[in-house]
Amino acid sequence: MVPNILVVRFSSIGDVLLTTPLLRSIRQRHPDSRITVLTKRACAPLLSDNPRIDRVVALDPSSSLVRIAAALRAENFTHLLDLHDSMRSRLVRLLLPGSWRTYPKHRIRRALLIHTKRNLYGDVRPVPERYFDAARELDVQPDGKSPEFFLGTAARDEAAAWLVAQGLSPARPLVAVAPGAAHHTKRWPGDYWSRLIHSMVCAGMDVVIVGGPDDADLAEELARDHPERTWRAAGRFGLQGTGALLEHARGLISGDTGVMHMATGVGTPVVALFGPTVRAFGFFPYGQAVEVLETELPCRPCSAMGGPVCPEGHHRCMKEITPDSVFDALRRTLA
Repeated sequence: MVPNILVVRFSSIGDVLLTTPLLRSIRQRHPDSRITVLTKRACAPLLSDNPRIDRVVALDPSSSLVRIAAALRAENFTHLLDLHDSMRSRLVRLLLPGSWRTYPKHRIRRALLIHTKRNLYGDVRPVPERYFDAARELDVQPDGKSPEFFLGTAARDEAAAWLVAQGLSPARPLVAVAPGAAHHTKRWPGDYWSRLIHSMVCAGMDVVIVGGPDDADLAEELARDHPERTWRAAGRFGLQGTGALLEHARGLISGDTGVMHMATGVGTPVVALFGPTVRAFGFFPYGQAVEVLETELPCRPCSAMGGPVCPEGHHRCMKEITPDSVFDALRRTLA
């Protein structure tokens, strides 16, 4: 029987991209299979041009899960993979009965690590490899390769035209920085970013600041000191356009954000700055050309996804990652 597979992963940017190693392995092992992915509309551009997938079903905020599940029931899926395991995905499982499979989220072990600092995980696999547990019946194994973020022609054309319009020269290395983060404790201090950008410009690099609309003001502030060598792209591009910009960059410096995973998905080397979260959670950048900088502290991890304030009041986990150490890591990456 040819597998007819439904994969559910609603969000967020990084989590959706981390499903792509599994999707790649399924397609390679079962080239004739049909693969449908159910995700949020905001995340659909991450998968819309992925040749491993036959169909992306995009869920709007106003979408009726009852109606969507009814339509999906008619497709007679042979394999149902819940790679989110949330209240909403469990509702989908109720509305679309079948032999669902999911993956280990290790919620209790994660909570114990956060609150007691005792690491009882045992399972040291990163999340993209844990996803494979949901697909055991499909006889697939991780290949160790990076996530995949496939880009459309329109996105590549948009990014290329913008780069030309800015007068960026191919003779100077272009490096992207992503200073924003959804949660405050994941953010590196703004003055550190300023010092890093100064070092990059003095070393002959061009800098493009990427991120979402919420990062536009910060990008403008950081570009003021070196307007001739720093370009603001935060808030100007969608997911596909940002991916296309990252594809042009020699490297990316980022906190623990979705942009970090977008860069690995287009093959751009990453220097990642991790503070409140740790490797055991499974969301470090997945790929070959990556370097993670972190400070070992007894208060880490303090939360699963970051938070509004440092519980200890000092934010040492990010402040002790110095601009000089990040610049050194970047030079190693570019070399």
